[in-house]
Amino acid sequence: MEEEQLDLVLVPLGVLLMGVYHVWLVFKVQRSPKRTVIGINALSREQWVISMMADPMKNGVLAVQTLRNNIMASTLLATTAITLSSIIGVFVSSKASSSKLVYGNKTDTISSVKHFAILVCFLVAFLCNVQSIRYYAHVSFLVTLPTIDCKADSVAYVTRSLNRGSYFWSLGLRAFYLSFPLFLWIFGPIPMFLCCCIMLGVLYFLDTTTTSTRNLHSHSLRGDSKLDSVQAV
Repeated sequence: MEEEQLDLVLVPLGVLLMGVYHVWLVFKVQRSPKRTVIGINALSREQWVISMMADPMKNGVLAVQTLRNNIMASTLLATTAITLSSIIGVFVSSKASSSKLVYGNKTDTISSVKHFAILVCFLVAFLCNVQSIRYYAHVSFLVTLPTIDCKADSVAYVTRSLNRGSYFWSLGLRAFYLSFPLFLWIFGPIPMFLCCCIMLGVLYFLDTTTTSTRNLHSHSLRGDSKLDSVQAV
């Protein structure tokens, strides 16, 4: 393959592989949540909300402290993302030329596209983490409210808000993961494609659950019985 064709073949192929994997992941989260870490964590957060709202006067401090830790984690990622975005913006504005270290790395307008892709990736991470902070802060108020009537609806609303905050946090963290292939794209399309292949294996290991993990959560999470008890209160 000629050097000029590497960017036109390997880069779209790497992006396509990452896109297909995440489409598969979303499908699994919707259809078989217990086979993914995201789905298992969503079920665990539902049980946590039920436990916290069962006695808000007793569990209020614990709930707020737990949410504060999540807010601090999101704040750290948001700060890191906007800092890296600023550094990349300064780097691009200085028009620094990339060095030709790997076969296929061409110094032309593609270099600007590379830096712009990395910048967009970190801006998306920043926005997702800001939204995560917004939902966590909102839940910190809701989880300590006394629920007298329609307690099941209140628990469902708080759980939905908490899961949205966690989903935004996961998206922001996923943007950091995707920045690795984009960084290596600076050195050429070959390192970028190899990083995409390695990243797929790493993400599959992080996103899927084992049989023992699913069995453990099946025994520990009794969502139906707890929800029935909540509705009866």
